[in-house]
Amino acid sequence: MPPGNVGTPSPAPEVLDLISFLDAAPTPYHAVAEAIRRLEAAGYRAVREQDAWELAAGDRRYVVRGGGSLAAFEVGSAPPSEAGFHIIGTHTDSPNLRIKPCPDIKVHGCRQLAVEPYGGVLLHTWFDRDLGLAGRVSIAAGEEPRTVLVDLRRPLARIPNLAIHLYRELRSDGLKLNEQTHLAPLSGLETGPELATLLAAELEVQGEDSIEADDILGFDLMLYDLQGAAVGGSSGEFLFSGRLDNLSSTFAALSALIRAGRRHDDTPFTRVIVLHDHEEVGSRSAHGAGGTFLLDVLERLAACAAGGDPEARPRAIARSILVSADMAHALHPNYADRHEPGHKPLIGGGPVLKINAGLSYASDAESAALFASVCRRADVPLQHFVTRSDLACGSTIGPISAARVGLRTVDVGSPMLSMHSAREMAGTADVEPMIRALTAFLQSA
Repeated sequence: MPPGNVGTPSPAPEVLDLISFLDAAPTPYHAVAEAIRRLEAAGYRAVREQDAWELAAGDRRYVVRGGGSLAAFEVGSAPPSEAGFHIIGTHTDSPNLRIKPCPDIKVHGCRQLAVEPYGGVLLHTWFDRDLGLAGRVSIAAGEEPRTVLVDLRRPLARIPNLAIHLYRELRSDGLKLNEQTHLAPLSGLETGPELATLLAAELEVQGEDSIEADDILGFDLMLYDLQGAAVGGSSGEFLFSGRLDNLSSTFAALSALIRAGRRHDDTPFTRVIVLHDHEEVGSRSAHGAGGTFLLDVLERLAACAAGGDPEARPRAIARSILVSADMAHALHPNYADRHEPGHKPLIGGGPVLKINAGLSYASDAESAALFASVCRRADVPLQHFVTRSDLACGSTIGPISAARVGLRTVDVGSPMLSMHSAREMAGTADVEPMIRALTAFLQSA
């Protein structure tokens, strides 16, 4: 190799697989669809909440609630009341811009889309990007509307910055954005079609017959950055993508469940992963961690093995532990003073154990020790994060699930930068260790 021409190593298979997952999942609904594809390839089969469940040891099943939340499980050889559950919890949603119910705006010769922020969006990162539109659409279909996924995977919209010539005070005052007046993306000139017309045409391309704009009865749609996930850095150290928070953890949980099931051992406890929607807005929904989804699944699993014993579920919960996997704040070299001294996770340094005295994270001495021992057995390095005492701490599904279900819980995550940006940043060397740690957790006694 000529001097100065430093080659970049090929990404590890797990990194390439994560890239594929990220690109397939522009919305929580697409993330669940991709999870289902992977689970079914590994032998998992669907059950529905409205049906009676009949389960036996070794059965692999998944159940979906609300389109954006999924739970998958492999039934252990012993009843949950005797062996408990090993659970990994993540979330499928990410901060973004969502389309309002009456989306069409015509003003000053242009068409725009009415949007509102979802979650704690870094708003300025959405400007001057080629934006696609994806989500789910409910269409008229006889007596009952039918809901289908849609993805306008093309540069449909853009939020243009105001030229510096017209915004000289930007340099002195900084960027100041109004969420109502400054975020509406341009989607065409005023002679262009309304959004419902675009959606109907896209659905016909997908194979839906004779869809008219009036057939669209409702939608959950969101914008996303069309640039795909990519490996970057001088030696391929970095991963650049939208939705790393928290699809990276969701991918790790899925991969761990599938890997753990390949060992074909006689595992007594029941393995569970739960992928919740709505974490970024507080989890206050029937599909979120604040709802009954996980509790309902665990109660039914316990009851199936115990013949309706009313003590089966609380006995099982007492023997169980939840790993709440959400991304963690890596040290930002330009803002190192924003980190607690002695608790500065590095990209490439492995999984991060998250602790907060105010219980924004659910980790305590016992649950932290359990995860640390798993990492030690799996030969996975472990980092620690605590928020500075003079800064507010973010939260996760961990404390919500712990309080709602009564589970011992530990909060962990992979280190990342640019959290809540339209395009985030993590380390390629952190992908496999998190999968390895979560796999060991699902295999450990």
